[in-house]
Amino acid sequence: TVQFSVSNSQCAMEVFTTRPDTLFGATYTVLAPEHKLLQELKPQIKNWPEVEKYIAAAAAKSDLERTELAKEKTGVKLEGVMAVNPVNDEEIPIFVADYVLASYGTGAIMAVPAHDERDFEFATKFGIKIICVVDPGSIAIGDYPKDSKKVDEEAEYLFKVKKGQACYPGDGIAINSGEFDGLPTAKFKKKITGWLEQKGVGKAAVNFKLRDWIFSRQRYWGEPIPIVHCEKCGIVPLPEKDLPLELPEVENYEPTDTGESPLAAIDTWVNCKCPKCGGAAKRETDTMPNWAGSSWYFLRYIDPKNNKAFADSEKLKKWLPVDLYNGGMEHTVLHLLYSRFWHKFLYDQKLVPTPEPYAKRISHGMILGPDGEKMSKSRGNVVNPDEIVQKFGADTLRLYEMFIGPFDQAAAWSEGGVAGVRKFLEKVWRLQEKKLIDCGDDCPPEIPEEFQRTLHKTIKKVSEDITNRHFNTAVSALMIFVNEASKLGSLPRPAFEKFLTLLAPFAPHLTEEIWAQFGHEKSIHLETWPDFNADLAQDETITLPVSVNGKLRDTLEVPADISEAEALKVAKESEKIQKWLEGKEIKKEIFVPGRMVNLVVG
Repeated sequence: TVQFSVSNSQCAMEVFTTRPDTLFGATYTVLAPEHKLLQELKPQIKNWPEVEKYIAAAAAKSDLERTELAKEKTGVKLEGVMAVNPVNDEEIPIFVADYVLASYGTGAIMAVPAHDERDFEFATKFGIKIICVVDPGSIAIGDYPKDSKKVDEEAEYLFKVKKGQACYPGDGIAINSGEFDGLPTAKFKKKITGWLEQKGVGKAAVNFKLRDWIFSRQRYWGEPIPIVHCEKCGIVPLPEKDLPLELPEVENYEPTDTGESPLAAIDTWVNCKCPKCGGAAKRETDTMPNWAGSSWYFLRYIDPKNNKAFADSEKLKKWLPVDLYNGGMEHTVLHLLYSRFWHKFLYDQKLVPTPEPYAKRISHGMILGPDGEKMSKSRGNVVNPDEIVQKFGADTLRLYEMFIGPFDQAAAWSEGGVAGVRKFLEKVWRLQEKKLIDCGDDCPPEIPEEFQRTLHKTIKKVSEDITNRHFNTAVSALMIFVNEASKLGSLPRPAFEKFLTLLAPFAPHLTEEIWAQFGHEKSIHLETWPDFNADLAQDETITLPVSVNGKLRDTLEVPADISEAEALKVAKESEKIQKWLEGKEIKKEIFVPGRMVNLVVG
């Protein structure tokens, strides 16, 4: 935790941060609308009516609405007070903003817009200074393409980070950080923590904070709570021999008019005997919400038919932890927090063999409405998948969702894009009408060698992209293959069948139909995944982007296996590049094999 004193007051703001190494880049602070410091500072805040109005508006929102990543950030600057950054004594503005929750950390944050995406978005909107204090160096090239969609923009992205024009949330080397310049992130964290403790303005801390989560949304199909209410004995838990408590079979699942669970209307289930005294009692009618079951359901998948335990211990040892857990961005914090909490409790009870439920968790991007906003009934921009299936087919919907954009980024829905995918599948269907030749890699002259190269490049690309969840570029590679195949008068049957196995995970119905028409009795989805010939899959030449200070200045056609020395040589010999080097000193040369060259000059 770090102490930021507040100007014109005796108050101090305590913030919790996992990145003390970025303190020199903190250019503003934010208080949650519920933070008690706001009331203490009220006499000094010149625009208190505006602040008070914002606090009231935030109180009407749920935590999920406030922390939704896709929403536009809002906030109000506190006029008349400033926070003081303890590492450089600079005064920085204080905002109240609803994307900070009182229940997270201390309810106050230091904002480092150059190295946090939410802070960057907020600072850009409100015109707040952005200072880069972590030099990503070459680690940003090729490893963090989120702000650089194309290969030839990656060097420009690196240049923008250092200029404070783009956000880099990763580790690197300290810059603009006084005596700590040049330290790698891990060492800087230890040094700055010691420095803060020595100055009495901070200390190392481990922050654990679970909060109550109200079981407010009552549905029939929630897990029933094994508790009965007895007038004589009070609240009584069901004995273990009566567990599990199962839901009753009912015809009507509709909620009650009273706000109670639908179970409350089922008298034969509600009325029961007290396990303690045997007298009349009533069951608890509240049920657990969906998030409760979602905290551990993956354990039941391991042994779903076990009637003696939720899962066999040997099976749990074999399968846990879950290798990869994929979920929506809106569940990244709370679901991750509570599922781990449940798992750690089960681990302490020696019911699971691992302290962590999953080895890795990733989040997929959100599909936005055609207007670029989050889909909601109130906005009227919801896309009904049933209508898409009816109009274009299930394979089209499935394939378009893979093709719409990078897996981890939000993308807007486009019916024009859906129609384009449908046309692609129609081209695949027409390929079976060509003359099919039964030949392998050694085909007659009418099948060009370059087509065989295209096949093996496609197998390699799709295989790697599926592994790395780059589904959109995998589909793009499949489209390139079909375009090349469509140009041929004849088509090698083995090549087409290998292509169909690549397409099968994306378009299972179409590929199964063509496969059956070719006379195969076994499903295409039981086929072995095709291998590729590494020599045929290798590009002989590549297009190498060359940048100067992050700006693309030329592209060169070079051998695919070009060495670093040769790549730098041909880059500096380029006439287009030489004019940008004239009269300047090359301070740094960056080469990413097969990707780019960047020359930093001054």
